[in-house]
Amino acid sequence: MATAKALEPAFQGVGSKPGVEIWRIENFKPVPLPKADYGKFYSGDSYVVLQTSGRAGAGAYTYDIHFWLGKDTSQDEAGVAAIKTVELDAILGGRAVQHRELQNHESDKFISYFKPCIIPLEGGVASGFKKPEEEEFVTRLYTCKGKRVVHLKQVPFSRSVLNHDDVFILDTKDKIFQFNGANSNIQERAKALEVVQFLKDTYHEGTCNVAIVDDGKLQAEGDSGEFWVIFGGFAPIGKKVLSDDDVVPDKTPGKLYSIAGGQVADQIEEYSKSTFENDKCYLMDCGDEVFVWVGRSTQVDDRKAAMKAAEEFLTSNNRPKATLVTRLIQGYETHSFKSNFDSWPSSTAPSAENRGKVAENRGKVSALLKQQGVGPKGKEKNAPVVEEVVPPLLEANGKLEVWSIDGDAKTPVASEDIGKFYSGDCYIVLYSYHSREKKEDFYLCYWIGKDSTEEDQNTAAKLTASMFNSLKGRPVQGRIYQEKEPPQFIAIFQPMVVFKGGLSSGYKSHIAEKGLDDETYKPDSASVIQILGTAVHNNKATQLDPVASSLNSHECFVIQSGSHLYIWQGTQSTYEQHAWAAKIAEFVKPGVHVKYQKEGSESASFWLGLGGKDTCGSNKVSLDTNRDPHLFAFSLSKGKFEIEEVYNFDQDDLLPEDILILDTRAEVIVWIGQAVDQKEKKNALEYGQKYIELAESLDGLSPHVPLYKVTEGNEPCFFTVYFSWEASKTSIPGNSFQKKVTILFGAGHSAGHANKGGGSQRRAAVAALSGVLTNEKTIADEPPPADEPEQSEEAPEEPVEPSEPIPEDDDSEPKVAIEEDENGILSSQSTFTYEQVRVKSEDTVPGIDLKRREAYLSVEEFESVLGMTKEEFYKLPKWKQDLTKKKVDLF
Repeated sequence: MATAKALEPAFQGVGSKPGVEIWRIENFKPVPLPKADYGKFYSGDSYVVLQTSGRAGAGAYTYDIHFWLGKDTSQDEAGVAAIKTVELDAILGGRAVQHRELQNHESDKFISYFKPCIIPLEGGVASGFKKPEEEEFVTRLYTCKGKRVVHLKQVPFSRSVLNHDDVFILDTKDKIFQFNGANSNIQERAKALEVVQFLKDTYHEGTCNVAIVDDGKLQAEGDSGEFWVIFGGFAPIGKKVLSDDDVVPDKTPGKLYSIAGGQVADQIEEYSKSTFENDKCYLMDCGDEVFVWVGRSTQVDDRKAAMKAAEEFLTSNNRPKATLVTRLIQGYETHSFKSNFDSWPSSTAPSAENRGKVAENRGKVSALLKQQGVGPKGKEKNAPVVEEVVPPLLEANGKLEVWSIDGDAKTPVASEDIGKFYSGDCYIVLYSYHSREKKEDFYLCYWIGKDSTEEDQNTAAKLTASMFNSLKGRPVQGRIYQEKEPPQFIAIFQPMVVFKGGLSSGYKSHIAEKGLDDETYKPDSASVIQILGTAVHNNKATQLDPVASSLNSHECFVIQSGSHLYIWQGTQSTYEQHAWAAKIAEFVKPGVHVKYQKEGSESASFWLGLGGKDTCGSNKVSLDTNRDPHLFAFSLSKGKFEIEEVYNFDQDDLLPEDILILDTRAEVIVWIGQAVDQKEKKNALEYGQKYIELAESLDGLSPHVPLYKVTEGNEPCFFTVYFSWEASKTSIPGNSFQKKVTILFGAGHSAGHANKGGGSQRRAAVAALSGVLTNEKTIADEPPPADEPEQSEEAPEEPVEPSEPIPEDDDSEPKVAIEEDENGILSSQSTFTYEQVRVKSEDTVPGIDLKRREAYLSVEEFESVLGMTKEEFYKLPKWKQDLTKKKVDLF
């Protein structure tokens, strides 16, 4: 194989640590881009971008290579970028996923490296461009599209470009305006705010003013009037005019073609994973994305030719520019590729490359958990082993309740038996605890024994759902299968022992019908209990068959034989296992004297109880669970469950209108936003089950993986650990847009902006347009044009707690007027007592503003009830005002 130097000197030493590396093509050679310019892409240039994922010392990295082609780049430069991408891949070992990125049509994965957006700039290296900071400031108009990552596109600075469907950003020297088209998506509005903040920090040193202008809400004074003046005055805006850039191809069922002689050849009608040969290349056409699959044994020249064949395929079929092109190497197929198959069976023996990938993923999560303050114990810094990661556990010293399922009911488990589980039974577990000075938290789940009946499993699911509802949807709700218990579950039992058999009537009837022996554990019968893990999160003990072959030199066992109780210690077992075995013996048989047996020096009577001496096992059982976190959005299209990955995810991707799925490989967690429809919330676990079935067939996920659902504002530590989590964000009420306004600009901005809505406000604003807006007489006297919506269906409302009913507004003012002074302090000439204005009052005063009850209190009573002065109260963020009022029954 050619050396790195022979292929391309600029690529020496690449991919040696996680992160992004970028080269721009200059004079047909890749030149490293300064870090300060990452995220800035010139339309006249071509770039090569490498994303390295993983952690040093944890096995092989994974790589994504993107070549980005500006809309004005030359064909020659574009060709060099494509060729250098293949060379870079060869240097990295030939296993990277490669992506073609066209300006204005970039993949979400590419943009996710540069959150919140990439900045498109005119010019290029060949035109001797100036850096933006060297130029005079130029007013620019952009469109913002995308609710996960933002596709930012510069458009001509003209009023005719504005429309009702998109979100626009107008960046002027002294102020940045966000214009929300009346029909624009609420989540796109929220994401655009992140771009506004980014532009403010990048080009205005964080000091310029920011304004939000809503389509259809006109005001002569303030931001709206100022915005329209920049465009030469107000005039009705037209409907959106579609351009080539707006043509988005539809996803279609995958069509597979062979590639031969550098050309796309015959279509293959019937295909499966076994169709692909490791010395050939194939093209999969999925409409919105074209995949080039490359066998592991193909040569570099064949790989270059395959990508060229894909480009020619798109051209000859007149495919839209937005069609993505992705090249995959055998063994590194992406989920979007595998989703075109009914199943993608795993290889029986993992390759060295795949073993490295597993190790790398484990390392990635180890680093992630260490960041969160959860670190390994007892390992030297330079130890050449993969660190054991202790997952985040629930707060200790909570209240634990357990019920067993019998028939159609649940029966409380006696306190002395909590921690004893039978494989023929099902149980409901409720753990109540406090975390981070919050309200009480709940961990609620049902445990399914591997020999339990379907009837008992269904009853457990139904009763758990009922308990979840009775606790107002606050708990984490989970489904746990025997042998797949997550660390958080095991840790709340100290100890936890799983016995054979069952106690429920359903299990007894089942084995009677089948004519099976009842193996249910009895205190006086022969038994072998395995002590494996000793850490708080893995110290589950399990009953095995009472035979000598169940023993293992690396473990410790509690053995009941006749009237004797033994602890057998394998030659490779640890002191911690011995100590834990003693605790298990006391838990199972309180007060009984224990005899110790060391491997190799057992008594004859010991073996007699196990049916005779036999060879003990010596294979060490691994307790590690590999974690490889991925976040997915999903959709149900014509009954088919389809998922879309959210790349490089963070807390801001958890939008209140969404249900998302976090798959860590060790658990699947369905997250439900506050603004999700009630019916959808009820189906959340079903969506999680559909995901598990899909991931089982395509990625080999265990069908018995723990499944949880969590609701916004009640996220447990084992969910938040995968994010840079700010608990304060979850307490902010409102939809995606309202929350983002509050987070970025403060609640006063949010409240002031959100309060301006409704027909009366519009009529008043239109009447006040004189002197600022053109054609004022026409506008004031005539109704709005037919193609201009009077008000967005998704117009932001005043942020409120979603659980509270909101009185419906009308266009009339409250009969009991409220006045607001220059400091935003509200008061009324008519004052009422606290008992008259509180929510639960039996004598509410008619005509008061139900959202501003506090304004009618006297100064003395205001301070007495709310515990602060009016000046202090009205300085609080709007959401905090509402929470404060809620505590005293004024909201």
